[in-house]
Amino acid sequence: MKYAFSTLGLPGAPLDLSAALAAFHGFDALELRAHPEEPLHPGSPASERSAGLRTLTAAGVAVLAVAGYTRVAAAGADEPLLAELRSLVRLAADLEAPYVRVFPGGAGLPEEAADAHAVRRLQAAAPFAERHGVRILLETHDSHRTAAAAARVLDRVAQPGVGALWDVLHTWLGGEPPEASGRALAAHLGYVQVKDVQSAQELTPVGLGAGALPLAEAVAAVPPDGWLCWEYEKRWYPAAAELPGRLAQGREYLAGLVARQPTATGKQRKRPA
Repeated sequence: MKYAFSTLGLPGAPLDLSAALAAFHGFDALELRAHPEEPLHPGSPASERSAGLRTLTAAGVAVLAVAGYTRVAAAGADEPLLAELRSLVRLAADLEAPYVRVFPGGAGLPEEAADAHAVRRLQAAAPFAERHGVRILLETHDSHRTAAAAARVLDRVAQPGVGALWDVLHTWLGGEPPEASGRALAAHLGYVQVKDVQSAQELTPVGLGAGALPLAEAVAAVPPDGWLCWEYEKRWYPAAAELPGRLAQGREYLAGLVARQPTATGKQRKRPA
């Protein structure tokens, strides 16, 4: 298993700080929030992208994904949305990231209409993403909170340039057991976002294992060569504890969950260093 964390937990932090924290605490990669508040985003010039990649490479840290905010199931014209998607794909390619994250964003629309928007746009964007060596991942979120809802779209898209990002919080809030989520997304899964909260009513982030989410069951549904990415939502909950002080415990907790998963022979995995 490989490990990453999202820079959503370090809002506005310089890239060298995020990379140094990842390297020091044994995380293999970063999920980069692609927003103008952050060091790198679709509007960043080529020189800043190149410098950012050099910084990450020097630290021995990869970019797992560029986390964009495109809402592929939302109402509106297709072309501005597709242009936004292409800009995210270009950024991911420049940073040698395999994935771009998008949201559904179809709230308020009939299910059939939201699905149709998402399918049409993802199918249109997939060839461009493939040419750049990037895969667009639809996150289990908002209008398509469960894996079943996301898979309903992805099964129709049926393109290798498009897949799923499983956000464990949202499938849980949707009442979907982790085993069912894993089955629904098995053919589409890019990686899994883990996090923890106290309850469905109190979503302020807490340390991994300190809250109510069924993280052990979710990790059990992830392929052994998969990615776990900790999304600590400090940007949306400024009163939450600072992420750097929680990184060591979080990495250790995830490694412990992975080590307890049985292998194909029925034995537990060797605990990672």
